[in-house]
Amino acid sequence: MKNNGYSRRKFVKATTCLAGTAMVGSVFPMEAFGGNGTNGNVVLSGHLWIYASRFPPDWDCTPILEQVFDDFAYSGMQGVEIMESMLRRPESISYLKELADKYGIPVTGCSYYGDMWDRSQHVELVEDIELVVENLHKLNAKTFGITVGDAGHKKTESELDAQADLVRKIIAICEKNDVEANLHNHNFEVENNLHDFKGTIERVPEIKLGPDVSWLVRAGVDPVWFIRTYGERMVYLHLRDQHHDGKWTRALGEGITDFPAIARELKKVGFKGRAAIELAAEDNVVTAVREDWKKSRDYVQNVFGW
Repeated sequence: MKNNGYSRRKFVKATTCLAGTAMVGSVFPMEAFGGNGTNGNVVLSGHLWIYASRFPPDWDCTPILEQVFDDFAYSGMQGVEIMESMLRRPESISYLKELADKYGIPVTGCSYYGDMWDRSQHVELVEDIELVVENLHKLNAKTFGITVGDAGHKKTESELDAQADLVRKIIAICEKNDVEANLHNHNFEVENNLHDFKGTIERVPEIKLGPDVSWLVRAGVDPVWFIRTYGERMVYLHLRDQHHDGKWTRALGEGITDFPAIARELKKVGFKGRAAIELAAEDNVVTAVREDWKKSRDYVQNVFGW
């Protein structure tokens, strides 16, 4: 499903200039990190998109994977969230295990994009998802973030039915492999009064949620309201910051996102899931991000207590 991954990231890149609305796995037992950290805190991973963005169209950053683990070890991250493209080759699995052992940082999960609203792609998608999730299980990773795909228009009822059917199949595949599926979002799922998002959760009420704070903001959705409304269903969370002009910051805490309010609301709803920092570069500077990870990780520790 390489073309699907490309469609997702083309969409992400195309929207980066839009102004925003104001505002563990591997060979380690997951119980060592838990759904929560060893001290009852949320496990904080890093999503490696900032590195993967250098490797279009498949976003497989295996050639610089050791840099990822080294940067994460330096910054104090508790896990690595990877791209699905890295889970399609057996040699990648053994290499990920090797690095996880070397640096003491497990692979905690992956994100996955598919045009799930298009029923004609379901057979191919199911086959691919089974491979990806089975390899996640081999890494003892626990999270699988689902992006249902951008149709380029407001999805019809039949398209929403189709994507819901596939999401239910994904949940079953994940459960068989001891992985927890969560519904991830960019902005197309939550714009138009959450049309796409609501269309999925109304049809698949059992699906857990893994929202992305920055994409909520870009779609005009208040993250605090979202957490207050849907927080009991959240098992995962992506954290990223942005400036007044809508462009992403290099590190968390440099922009306008009200993370203290988000942290308070998460505490109110009793959030006990996992989270990931996802850095993204809009200044084409994708090297030397080591200090950005450290600054972001320290910020989360100070604001969220994780």
